[in-house]
Amino acid sequence: MFGHIIQPLTTESELLSVIYHFIYFFHMPAIILISGFFAKGSRHPKYLFSLIRKLIIPYIIFQAIYTVYYYLINDSSWKTSLFEPHWSLWFLLSLFCWHIMLIGFKKLSPVVGIFVAILLGLAVGYVDQIGHDYSLSRTFVFFPFFLTGYWLTKEQLFRVKSRRYRLISLVIILMAIGLIAFIPPFPSGWLYGSLSYAELGQPLIGGMIRFLVYMIAFLLVFSIYAWVPKQEALFTRFGQQTIYVYLLHGLFVQFFRENNTIQIGSIQEFFLVMLLTLAIVLLLSSKPIFISFQPIIETKTTGLKKIVNKASS
Repeated sequence: MFGHIIQPLTTESELLSVIYHFIYFFHMPAIILISGFFAKGSRHPKYLFSLIRKLIIPYIIFQAIYTVYYYLINDSSWKTSLFEPHWSLWFLLSLFCWHIMLIGFKKLSPVVGIFVAILLGLAVGYVDQIGHDYSLSRTFVFFPFFLTGYWLTKEQLFRVKSRRYRLISLVIILMAIGLIAFIPPFPSGWLYGSLSYAELGQPLIGGMIRFLVYMIAFLLVFSIYAWVPKQEALFTRFGQQTIYVYLLHGLFVQFFRENNTIQIGSIQEFFLVMLLTLAIVLLLSSKPIFISFQPIIETKTTGLKKIVNKASS
């Protein structure tokens, strides 16, 4: 969320630009990889209907919510079709597609499947007609991370948490930050996965650039995961409501952007914005938000039922 808040300010500050690009190199690949890791249940025949309930229905509901909301705050981006995803809703469409794609890809060996997925992700950038609509471009571009997560075992994922790998991960993270800070500025569109190479100004060598982005992203994802604690901590329960934060934080961010609310001109303002981000994340992870939005996001009412049962007992 912090990256979304500071995005409009990156053209005014080199430091914010470095932070923004660093976050965007790994944050969606990391989320997508762990989504693939937990997709083991896709072998179940009823899984498709479960996916429609969990992903497509919430997508349609939130597409309508954001459309109305953007109209109310005088944001012209409300004029979109049903399958031109608002804000972060592309993830729901792509996640549905990734599970469907697993039906074929899990029949391949992990190495062959991931290799083919990367080739598709590289090739799609040369097709100008594939872009933001239906989240098609992002579906192909980010699929290698999902498929990698699917084939990862718990033991393999935890292997990077050894002291040796953590030291290596620190070097990788510092090198990535240095690379971002000292190379010439590059369009952040390379990290979104939604634009063709022609739109990014590199119709010929775009595939090579995307391959480099893939390599950096994979290294950063595992470097970040090396520092994720194995044990539950105080903040673990907030992480369990990640999807609520992901789907709802756009309501705040778009309001801030439309009204030019956020300005960072000093170190004090930088930390104030970080505190504001944390406060919103905690709010959207809270039990009242969970109970209120669970029927929309998960199409369940277990949170409300627990309160009713507790009150009647």
